[in-house]
Amino acid sequence: MAAPEPDPAPGRVPDTAADAPEPAPGPEPLTVPSMSAGPDFVLRPWEMSDLPLVREASLDPYIPLITTIPAPYSEAAAEAFVRRQWERAATGAGYPFAIVRSRDRRPVGAIGLWLRELPEGRASLGYWLTDTARGQGVARAALRTVTGWALRDLGVPRLQLCIEPWNTASARIAEDIGFRREGLLRGWQQVGDERRDMAVYALLKSDGPVDGRAVTED
Repeated sequence: MAAPEPDPAPGRVPDTAADAPEPAPGPEPLTVPSMSAGPDFVLRPWEMSDLPLVREASLDPYIPLITTIPAPYSEAAAEAFVRRQWERAATGAGYPFAIVRSRDRRPVGAIGLWLRELPEGRASLGYWLTDTARGQGVARAALRTVTGWALRDLGVPRLQLCIEPWNTASARIAEDIGFRREGLLRGWQQVGDERRDMAVYALLKSDGPVDGRAVTED
């Protein structure tokens, strides 16, 4: 799993109306598309029907440490998690996708394209899968699809993702798609109760096409 983008910290509320600066134009709301990730998986916007996925992810020993998946699980907290995904798109922060198995429409994970640093010409990716979905090519299909779409259709110059050094499976997936390891970020991210090192992987638009084209559904 690649570390997702953390939730942004809340801004300061002005003490008085006179204290409030003139609001700057904010990012445009984003529409999260539905995309085919090969013959077996679909990427789509989050729905309230995805609460069973949130419940399953909350039981994983690692996913709640690197995401805002609630642990312990409660329906109210799960609904708040889904609303946060909607808010990220509505505020222009990025594109959060649920990863869904085509044959039975069962959601099995999540992937996001985060645009906080897009003004500097880069965006970041993060994803996670439930335990029952691992080892089936899900992460590779989802990452290839979003990567190709971001480079080709959105024109993002640079994509990057962070992976813990022990996570050789995620590193291999990233490298298979074309990402290159660029270095080690020491103590880069809080994971649970400790700061963890992260290996940074990047892929440039100028590196060439990514295998597999994302197909946007009507």
